[in-house]
Amino acid sequence: MTLHGIGIDVVEVERIAAAIERHGETFLARLFTSAERAYCDSKKSSALHYAARFAAKEAVAKALGTGIGAHANWLDLEVAHDAAGTPKLLLHGQAAAYAATHGITSIPISLTHTKAYAAANAVAVR
Repeated sequence: MTLHGIGIDVVEVERIAAAIERHGETFLARLFTSAERAYCDSKKSSALHYAARFAAKEAVAKALGTGIGAHANWLDLEVAHDAAGTPKLLLHGQAAAYAATHGITSIPISLTHTKAYAAANAVAVR
């Protein structure tokens, strides 16, 4: 097992809440998969959960070394949960292809949040 990269990100929950208020469906559809949206919308404080997913996607893009763009767009990175409720990352499209090309076999993630901030870290492993 070899480390490809690590990433971390912190986001203000209010910043995500304001973006949702200002741009609504356009913002949500551009950044979050339908499964992520269903999960976040089922929660009392949906902006908090959207913020955690936003931070996770940024952290994963940093761990991959790609940033958000040509090799990993917002919808290529999906935060899901395993049977025990532990967050896990699913790769789609260009991000999955990039990971396969670079021998990345897993990207464990961790999420946390308070009322004001959400944070995530990611480790890309070969």
